[in-house]
Amino acid sequence: MDFQLSDDQRALRSGMRDLLDAVFDRDRMRAAVERGGTLDRSLWRELGAAGFFALRLPEEAGGVGLGLPEAVLLFEEAGRALLPGPLVATHLAAGLAKGAAEGEAVVTAVDGDLPVAHLAEADAVLVGADALAGEPLRAFVAAARPVRSMDPLTPLHRVAGRTAPTEAYSGALHYEGALLTAAEQLGSAVRTTETAVQHAGDREQFGSPIGSFQAVKHLCADMLARTEPARAAVYAAAVTGDPVEIAAAKLLADEAAVRNARDCLQIHGGMGFTWEADVHLHLKRAWLRSAARLGGAAAEELLAAGLGAARPDPGSSAAPGRGAPEAGGGG
Repeated sequence: MDFQLSDDQRALRSGMRDLLDAVFDRDRMRAAVERGGTLDRSLWRELGAAGFFALRLPEEAGGVGLGLPEAVLLFEEAGRALLPGPLVATHLAAGLAKGAAEGEAVVTAVDGDLPVAHLAEADAVLVGADALAGEPLRAFVAAARPVRSMDPLTPLHRVAGRTAPTEAYSGALHYEGALLTAAEQLGSAVRTTETAVQHAGDREQFGSPIGSFQAVKHLCADMLARTEPARAAVYAAAVTGDPVEIAAAKLLADEAAVRNARDCLQIHGGMGFTWEADVHLHLKRAWLRSAARLGGAAAEELLAAGLGAARPDPGSSAAPGRGAPEAGGGG
């Protein structure tokens, strides 16, 4: 099976990168940080006009008619650009919530007992299989209280009175949401790797670029060695749609995003800890995403259950110990 991107897929990814470079450059990203993560509705509509949210809707429903592999490419670019907002929820709500496909509505989602992102600005919120809007939404928001977020681009609210965890989406949407989140993590891991390598080539110590030092080389190599397996897992899971493969992809992408951001920060040295550097923003967003939609323990449980189901039957010829020679019996 060939997992290489087609020419159309490469063009789609390149077009989204060009769009984000134009509408969400570093200056606009920093402006979003300064206003506390409040969403830019004009940017949201730009994404809608580009087909970001309606990508997988059928053409007869006003969508683009593409599939999950193409959606993964767009969300990878969004993660690379550190694009804020409930992108996954709005994408999945296209065709379910009015205005979501066109970028006219912001849709967020309840994810277990985690705080809800961008709730104050949402036009709808997914709670299990229901999309709350209008008066039910206003009552839902009124019962919530803002909590401090580690990510300045992601305002959070905790909803009072909910004691039982609720999945953000039902059925296949639950796993698709996890995969698209993994794609965002992959994009962040790619960006921090690029940033670290660039800084290692530009920054000099003792008359040489710090990238010539073995310890820094190892850090950069480790970052790439985490990113590429995560990429392969995310792309493969987008093709199969298998929940176990999605769980594995989420685990690998979470690890790549978090650890790459940490290593990037280390390569930047003291300046990496400063507010002016962007590294900490990737790290904080990676922490938030790693807890969301098949967070570590849930993904590990699903993966373990899948591996257990694939174990051969004890009575089959493939079972360990059957038909194998005794150890030490070679002659």
